[in-house]
Amino acid sequence: MEHQRFEGDRTLMRIHVGESDRWQGRLLYQAIIDLFRKEGFYGATVLRGVGGYGSSSHYHTDKVLRLSQDLPIIIEVVEYTERIEKLLPRLDEMVDGGMVTLEKAHVILYRPKKSVKGQPG
Repeated sequence: MEHQRFEGDRTLMRIHVGESDRWQGRLLYQAIIDLFRKEGFYGATVLRGVGGYGSSSHYHTDKVLRLSQDLPIIIEVVEYTERIEKLLPRLDEMVDGGMVTLEKAHVILYRPKKSVKGQPG
């Protein structure tokens, strides 16, 4: 299979929130993912931590007896810096307790080569 390759600089944004955090009655991480999709971001990943603590220093873990506790969630997205900066005011409204980190990322992206109609891909 042939593929297209892109290489360039982007910004990696990580949003750290709690699994049970909510915004307007919805799970916060789902609302953030929906916002990214609505804004046309290329993709995002939600990672669920097995343990961690935030500003309260209360440790949350996925141990059997504490399975339903508020585990850490990290949402990662790689995008153009300008698009992320444009979205930060919206995140300010949504994230009541958490942390956002931004860092430069050198990206190498592989995508399947799109076929031209009538020609093999």
